[in-house]
Amino acid sequence: MNRGRAQQSPRATTPIPEDPSFDSTLALLREGYLFIPRRCRRFATDIFSARLMGEKAIWISGEAAAEVFYDGERFQRTGAVPRRIRKTLFGDGGVQTLDDAAHRHRKAMLLSLLSPERLGDLGDLNEQFWRAALDRWTEADRVVLFPEVEDILCRTACAWAGVPLDESEARRRARQFGALVDAFGGVGLRHWRGRLARRSLERWIGGLIAQVRAETLSPARKTALRVIAEHVEPGGSPLDTRTAAVELINLIRPIVAVARYITFAALALHEYPRARELVREGTENHAVLFAHEVRRFYPFAPFVGARVRKDFVWRDHAFRRGTLVLLDIYGTNRDPRRWERPDDFLPERFMQRTASPFDFIPQGGGDPDTGHRCAGEAATVELMKIGILYLTRHMEYEVPAQDLGFDLTRMPTLPRSGFVIHRVRSNLIELVSPVADDPLGTSARRP
Repeated sequence: MNRGRAQQSPRATTPIPEDPSFDSTLALLREGYLFIPRRCRRFATDIFSARLMGEKAIWISGEAAAEVFYDGERFQRTGAVPRRIRKTLFGDGGVQTLDDAAHRHRKAMLLSLLSPERLGDLGDLNEQFWRAALDRWTEADRVVLFPEVEDILCRTACAWAGVPLDESEARRRARQFGALVDAFGGVGLRHWRGRLARRSLERWIGGLIAQVRAETLSPARKTALRVIAEHVEPGGSPLDTRTAAVELINLIRPIVAVARYITFAALALHEYPRARELVREGTENHAVLFAHEVRRFYPFAPFVGARVRKDFVWRDHAFRRGTLVLLDIYGTNRDPRRWERPDDFLPERFMQRTASPFDFIPQGGGDPDTGHRCAGEAATVELMKIGILYLTRHMEYEVPAQDLGFDLTRMPTLPRSGFVIHRVRSNLIELVSPVADDPLGTSARRP
């Protein structure tokens, strides 16, 4: 058989195993991160079909599945993101929903904001906010780490992006950015809390975009607020105010979301003391290895979706144009065919591993410059590294009795207690004063 021609012209193929349920939406909500891995084991395959919210969808898992999923000739993002996700997590018109030239042009703008120089600025700001928080924590009876780190990262992101953030509203904005993420797999109150947060954030950020364009607000030249406000689409028009706000939120929101990874990192430091000592006694690279294993081992994004762009055949199964396809992120990162002892927490596995853009996909797969892998992955690792170094080298603390379990049926999940610490002591010889209003000259200036 001519394999290439078979891939271009699908005909009679092996049927895709089907979940017998009329609709699997409730099962997905009940089983969470384990929904796809369980069915892959049940059917002894990396592919099956199951209805989601009344629509027949194909679910795939593993490195080979990720490689085909991130083939831009076979899959598109247009029309793939459900309305409930657009109204909370991503917003309407964001880069995640674009394809081809429009996607490349918009993503190039976002990548320009994540240059090594600007990532250095982000890291410097983040360290200053960690120092300021540590100063507060030493005076507190107890600290719930997750909301505190959300606050640190929201302040960091806004200062870095040139977004003015009054002290009186900092914590509220941090909770709103967090609500966008928490709404991903939520129904009822969690979903509506995310929708209300998005409306509030889009009004706030949209107002700042309008002020920049009216020249009543003048952020520094390389900041995200200015660059996005001045961005021109391929047709020569600027982004409409709402879409510009969506893209700026799409830069700040993932930074705030790193609080989940850092909270899981704190849990790993507590539960795996040998790995903690390697970070404490090793180089900064050991903190990076630890960050990678946290992103592989602990649950965050359960899956990601796209639609078939054109008919094709993969592994003798037909994929028809327009079909919704969901790629298993959680299961792929724990695939025993690719990861030795996948259920063990082993940061050293990243020391000499052969890199692949498709087996380790906590923030998407493929080429981050031109494809749909997260453009901010390097920023995530840098922020995690800083947080891990603070938790191991720059402070001492105790972990009181609490519920550190996390629920795999909840998407996204988190240790139930938020990770409580107390008796915090600083290992820094000299704490800097709280972060100035404009420590790097990046925040907005009013003329």
